[in-house]
Amino acid sequence: MDGDKFLPKLSQNLLKILDDEEYYDITIEVGNDPYVKIFRAHMVILNYRSTYLQRILSTSRNNNNGTLVHIKLPNISPEIFQIILRFIYGGMLSLEECDSLGIIKILTAANELNLQELVNHLQLYIIKNNKNWMDQNFDLIYQTSFENHSFLELQKYCTDFISRRPDKILKSISFSSISEKLLVSIIQSNNLHMSEIQVWKYVIKWGLAQNPELPSDPATFSKEDFNVLKSTLQQLIPFFEFTKLTPKEFSEEVLPYKKVLPKELYKDLLNIFLNSHPDSRPNDKLKIQNIDSKIITSQHAELISKWIDKLDIMDKSTSLYEFKLILRGSRDGFESKIFHEICDDRSCTITIVKVKGNNQILGGYNPIEWKSDRSYDTTKDSFIFSFKNGDDINEHILSRVTNENYAIFNDHTYGPSFGGSDLILRGNSGQSGHCIKDSYEKQIRGPPSESVLHYGVRCDCCDYTIRGMRWKCTSCENYDLCQNCKTKSHIHNHPDDHMFELVPHSKSSKRAPQFALHFGVVCDFCESKVRGMRWKCAFCNNYDLCKDCKPKSQNIHDHPNNHAFKPIAYPTGGLRHLSLKNPAICDYCELACIESGIVLLSKYWMRIFLCNLDCSSSSSSIAISPLNEHLLYQEKAFLEG
Repeated sequence: MDGDKFLPKLSQNLLKILDDEEYYDITIEVGNDPYVKIFRAHMVILNYRSTYLQRILSTSRNNNNGTLVHIKLPNISPEIFQIILRFIYGGMLSLEECDSLGIIKILTAANELNLQELVNHLQLYIIKNNKNWMDQNFDLIYQTSFENHSFLELQKYCTDFISRRPDKILKSISFSSISEKLLVSIIQSNNLHMSEIQVWKYVIKWGLAQNPELPSDPATFSKEDFNVLKSTLQQLIPFFEFTKLTPKEFSEEVLPYKKVLPKELYKDLLNIFLNSHPDSRPNDKLKIQNIDSKIITSQHAELISKWIDKLDIMDKSTSLYEFKLILRGSRDGFESKIFHEICDDRSCTITIVKVKGNNQILGGYNPIEWKSDRSYDTTKDSFIFSFKNGDDINEHILSRVTNENYAIFNDHTYGPSFGGSDLILRGNSGQSGHCIKDSYEKQIRGPPSESVLHYGVRCDCCDYTIRGMRWKCTSCENYDLCQNCKTKSHIHNHPDDHMFELVPHSKSSKRAPQFALHFGVVCDFCESKVRGMRWKCAFCNNYDLCKDCKPKSQNIHDHPNNHAFKPIAYPTGGLRHLSLKNPAICDYCELACIESGIVLLSKYWMRIFLCNLDCSSSSSSIAISPLNEHLLYQEKAFLEG
């Protein structure tokens, strides 16, 4: 455009302002002793160019009492800030004279100052122009990229590099200095161009390099030496597939370091290799479960394997399955679209859900392929399950499909969904769901005692549904506090002279979902007013069923039988729409579900992704409600909860 020709001149004029010695109104102290430099600048420019500086300046302006504003940036070197300041003023950036490490420093500083435009540009620039240097200094790039959530392009580069040639990192000169986290990623890679025993040797080499005081020969190790090495390798051992070794390799290379192995693992391996041919590999006979998870353990995995094989908990396993990650919500996204892009056409999958706060685990197994078309699919082998206490596999509920024609629900707006409502995940961010018995033999999750719950009454301070003692203001028409907030009533901007009375639970129990009347809503089958749970078609604009007619929905001829229904516990008009600052809280458990996982499975292997589930108030079951979006920060390890 013709107007663009004036931009270079404008940029030059703005850069001249940096040399101004008269009209500046802020000084910036950059760096740490002894390398400190004072820069003069102008608040109006900094305020509109950097949101980070904008926040600092808003505080400084309120406290400067008319004096010159002075701020400090100790984490940035003067040389780097000089380059960034020229970008802030003139939109100009010259990187020809910067080495690769300098560009990384500029990138880190730009990220601290929230200069996202510059952050995006620098990532693409270094990937395009400094690829060889990045390969040679991969560990630095890896640590930098995953320490900052904004470095998405660098994260993608690292992930691609690890999946493409992880062996190059192990064979690099700087191998001994790579991080533990990176080494775990390499060991987990399915694309290692080396044998398992070679990987083991590299692991030992890395462990010794982290502790240069240790002798190189394990025969001369003291007990303390073994403890030091064991502590160093403890996060790596679970990922190593020992059953891919031959007994000879195990005897020569692993046994000398047996004291760094967990005792139970060592005993299991000893039994396996003592009963194997010296040149055979026991891998095909048994898969040791190496599950890096805070949700499920190898015990859970073994039990789920038994359920897949239709065995009882006390039966001896005929198969064990290896779990491998393919998609994780906290890394790949929680949207239904992403789930279908990755998981469609994949069969034999498991969904795993952890409930925050009470250690409960939910899940389901789908032996057939996921699809995006709106349909119910038939299978007699699917099941859903729950563990009341994630640490105890004995307290579980196994619920197999009873209505085979409605075992699995597919739709592009839904995540993994089982039955008509038995275990449902849906929403653009995978942030809603419900668990209500419909097509499976048992309900896998129910509400705790309701005796202390004041239905539909939220505390005007914390905005949680009130449990236990409800304190109602005698002067205000609608002002209530819970017991915790009542003791802090003086800070709630509520008149001090107002009195509170204790309201018994019986006065609010009539507002429970099983008694709720959905005003103006009529069941489209029996034509009666809908009371209690309302089942609204998720796809039709205006089609509802009452709780009595919902079980008949598959046989209602004037309504498509491939439509799913959404449970609504309370009348819509009585609900408040909550923002992230006032998130929806489950009226039963006061919790939101976090991480869930999808697992791709064949007879000897599984794959897992993570996504989210939430529940909300209902009568004898759990209904749908938004999930707190800020819970999507889960660690990036496999199946982390």
